[in-house]
Amino acid sequence: MKIYLKETVWDVALDRIRYLFDEFDNVVVGFSGGKDSTVTMQLAMIVAEEKGRLPLKVCFVDQEAEYQMTIDYVREVMNDDRVEPLWVQVPIKLLNATSMEESWLKCWDPDEEWMRPKEDISITENTFGTDRFHQIFGAMFKTWYPNESACYLAGLRTEESPSRMGAVASGQTYKHITYGKVLDKKLGHYTFYPVYDWCLSDIWKAIHDNGWSYCRIYDELWRHGANPHKMRVSNLHHETAVHSLFDLHEIEPDTWNALTKRLKGVNQAKHLQSHEMIAVQNLPYMFRDWQEYRDYLTEKLITDEGYRLKYQKAWKRMDKEYAGMAQQADLIKKQIASILVNDIDLSKLDNFINSSPMIVFRHWKKGKLDGRKRAPSLFKYVPKEHRPNE
Repeated sequence: MKIYLKETVWDVALDRIRYLFDEFDNVVVGFSGGKDSTVTMQLAMIVAEEKGRLPLKVCFVDQEAEYQMTIDYVREVMNDDRVEPLWVQVPIKLLNATSMEESWLKCWDPDEEWMRPKEDISITENTFGTDRFHQIFGAMFKTWYPNESACYLAGLRTEESPSRMGAVASGQTYKHITYGKVLDKKLGHYTFYPVYDWCLSDIWKAIHDNGWSYCRIYDELWRHGANPHKMRVSNLHHETAVHSLFDLHEIEPDTWNALTKRLKGVNQAKHLQSHEMIAVQNLPYMFRDWQEYRDYLTEKLITDEGYRLKYQKAWKRMDKEYAGMAQQADLIKKQIASILVNDIDLSKLDNFINSSPMIVFRHWKKGKLDGRKRAPSLFKYVPKEHRPNE
């Protein structure tokens, strides 16, 4: 449920950032080159100038497999005199959604031929104690600011998915603030989302009205008919961005050629397209039900024993937890989709679970929500006759 106030999202976001600058020794903007992080950075730039805190710390974790237009835009931002660049180009692992044979892209692996050279200004040595993308942000702060408070400003908006709403509306994070998460409470390290309540139109209006530069890949994606809500400018191959590959060979042929040399499985995306590559529509005739098909794919496609056991453990838990629900078949199809795009972290599956009102309602009735609170207003979309009785 949205509550409309007299303040504009612009004014409220600036006030949020002003408060954070007053509270923390270090304010770092997480930058992907995308529209949301662009607006977050520009708002923080306004506040940093007001408070005499320039240059503004801007951090870009380079995943190597990026649009060249994104890199061009990041380079423009990082060379701004008002910016203290934290361009991170260190060896990390990213899931590869296009191949079971090569499950990971090992970004900036010194033993591989990279898609492009590293930047002269970048941080190139991984001293953070982790090689996983989703863990590196907290690890960087521990390395950079071991004795100082620090906050990370990220351009996350809750309009994009219910799971993001859950991540932001998870309760008190810091003092009165709910729009964030704790990185390390003892060290005073946090992540905040100052534009979490902005809409897509708010983002583009701010960019247009202020004449801010932005990543021009959005123009190309628009020309190719991409849904504005699903446009991504960062990373080209992991489980939530694989659709970026379907037009890459037309938009940036040099990037396409470099990526196909760098990573197995990418070329099939151009030939198969999304409706063939990751769609789960019709049950093959030789299987009794979707569950049998899922178990077969898990056994035959997941070659890494550790990952196969992880999948099987998750399937067993979910089969028991969601037994008898009308959505169980849909859930199993999502599980199959997770297998097909090599979603080892089950990110896409979590998005489905967190966005299904009936599944969320079931968790709420049982008094468990995977450690996170969900807005009760979500349950009004569940027909009363379908609500679980337990």
